[in-house]
Amino acid sequence: MRPTRRFVALGLAAAPLVPALARATEPARVLRPPVAAVEPVVDDYFGTRITDNYRWMEDRTGPRFVAWAKGESAYARQELDAIPGRDDLQKRIAAHTGGGASVTGTKLAGGRVFYMKRNPGENSYRLYVRQGVGGPERVLVDPDKIPTDGPHYAIDYFAPSPDGSKIAVGLSPGGSENSVIHVLDVATGVYAPDKIDRCESGFPSWLPDGSGFFYNRYVLLGAGAVETDKYQNSRALLHRLGTNPEQDLALIGTGVAGSPAVTPVDQPFVIANVASPWAFAVISHGADPDQTFYAAPLSDAVAGRAAWRLIADVADKVSNIAAHADRAFLLSHKDAPRYQVLETTLSNPDAAHAKVVIAHGPRVIQDMSLSAEALYTHDLDGGLGRVRRFDLASGKLEELPLPLEGAVGGPLTDEGAPDALVGLQNWVVAPTVYTTRGLTVTPTSLIPPWSDDLSAYEAHEVMATAADGTKIPLSIVHKKGFKPDGTAPVWLTGYGAYGIALAPALASRFFTLLDDGGVYAVAHVRGGGEFGEDWHLAGKQATKPNTYKDLIACAEYLVANRYGAPGTLAIEGRSAGGITVGMAMTQRPDLFRVVFCGVGDCNTLRCENGTDGPANALEYGSVATKAGFEALLAVDSTQHVKAGVKYPAALFTSGMNDPRVAPWQPGKMAAHVQAASASGRPVLYLVDFDAGHGMGSTKSQRDRELADQLAFLYWQMGKKGYQPKT
Repeated sequence: MRPTRRFVALGLAAAPLVPALARATEPARVLRPPVAAVEPVVDDYFGTRITDNYRWMEDRTGPRFVAWAKGESAYARQELDAIPGRDDLQKRIAAHTGGGASVTGTKLAGGRVFYMKRNPGENSYRLYVRQGVGGPERVLVDPDKIPTDGPHYAIDYFAPSPDGSKIAVGLSPGGSENSVIHVLDVATGVYAPDKIDRCESGFPSWLPDGSGFFYNRYVLLGAGAVETDKYQNSRALLHRLGTNPEQDLALIGTGVAGSPAVTPVDQPFVIANVASPWAFAVISHGADPDQTFYAAPLSDAVAGRAAWRLIADVADKVSNIAAHADRAFLLSHKDAPRYQVLETTLSNPDAAHAKVVIAHGPRVIQDMSLSAEALYTHDLDGGLGRVRRFDLASGKLEELPLPLEGAVGGPLTDEGAPDALVGLQNWVVAPTVYTTRGLTVTPTSLIPPWSDDLSAYEAHEVMATAADGTKIPLSIVHKKGFKPDGTAPVWLTGYGAYGIALAPALASRFFTLLDDGGVYAVAHVRGGGEFGEDWHLAGKQATKPNTYKDLIACAEYLVANRYGAPGTLAIEGRSAGGITVGMAMTQRPDLFRVVFCGVGDCNTLRCENGTDGPANALEYGSVATKAGFEALLAVDSTQHVKAGVKYPAALFTSGMNDPRVAPWQPGKMAAHVQAASASGRPVLYLVDFDAGHGMGSTKSQRDRELADQLAFLYWQMGKKGYQPKT
């Protein structure tokens, strides 16, 4: 609800008698956001004293922080709603983002295709099933039809049984990702009585006969638990359908008899598949991409008497495993920063002496998947997705001919079937799903054609030069016929963490910006995975400053080549990208007009005190060591804000239910900049109380956020038609 705007509308409709009444009943305009109380707390890190003025915010559910966040949000909502043209922007964004169906999470099982899809005009993803890729589709789960008087629901994940007759679905409210696993019959749509909570990372893996599944579950927190306890000491369990989850068999975890060694921060999973008589134990070590893998006969794992055999440990640098009969394929970057595929046996596993079946080369092997006949690799080749097929019988490795240059989704496989599905798209080409048979690639109708005229837009790839001479890939998208004269609004986004590459995806969310003569740009900064593990390591812990320095270099390229100017340039980062944009803001406040920080890490020195902070210490560093402290301090945006500096306008956003980045992270940064900036430009903090990290957000929530951001940019750059009345 927007009461101020609604009252104004009624006044106009009833003129000339109502204006005086409207003025009398309108709430008074708040001239500044609520001032955050400064209550310094001083910490001593290895002899360095650090002051935290807003430590009190870390009680994220306490009445003080909640009240302050609500006051900030009310003020931000007031300012954003006062921008003329903001509502029209949301309508235009909704039309573009509704130009076609969005499909995600596709899985194959028992000849059926399962996927989540959001059709034009719909708010949430529904879960669908087809009998074969070309069969008619049917809705299995519609979260918008779940009865609720409170927050909306979202599908977090799903897993069909091997024969496709049953499916386990994780559902959570309000973007919280606090998943509860439900099981339903695919043919009838009837839910089984099975219901398992505390399964945010549940990711069920079905037994081959469909009688139950392995899954991960968090512990039940008792009185006095702190926020960081939530993700500690999770367990891998076996659930049999129709039984009480509280009596499920614990297989791996701290304090579990017969479990491989795990630490409290580790997350254990057990995985089964129909192509092998072996079960895998996979131990995820927080943010570390390298995992520990064990194997045991499936029959022993089900009976709770598995003698787990080590396949690969962290030193073997293995990030994924696939199995066929007794053969185990390992995706490893040991002595191979762009990854290679190794093969060993499950009966006598030996990663150190495994055979190389797909060698390290100029491409980055991002992932692999196994069908009944072949192992497929998803490669990144100079920013473009490629697929190779390794025939299990002949050992022949061949290139899969793709009809489009762009990003690859998948390949998606079923270990019991020969075919694979491959998705393709790029910045200006809508996604299409293809089916493969051998080396034959055929388009499917899984995603209907996009309604927008995509021929109006174009994209190109350039290289910016970082401060140390490193070439940084930069993707630039705009309308055809764009003339670079330095006046266009420019949206530059960057991330740079966890080895995640920002692959080309249809930029429909930014078509409104492009239609207004603007530019959408993506900086592929170090810390990501565009060039393999070396690129990741060049923006991790002690080298993390490269992420924001690379973003600055890309911004300077855009200004130097007159795509925009400091007065028209916005930078945006989400989650770990909050480090990137927060630090860029503090180091080069003169270079940007607007900073957007969404659910962003800004106070890295305190990240370990957030819900998943201990796990992320592997990526950012830990204050437990002097080197870790220094790495964190170097990219803690809150500690680099200086009084009297003319900072850009900024819009910080958060979801109150965020389980990944606590809302006090962007909240502290907003308070610091509000107190310090001498520019007079607005610094807003907007919290969605029905959202989390963004995974469960609806289409309307996403459209609303982008409309707020674009309107804010247009306002701050002085664009005609977007200037509020004073």
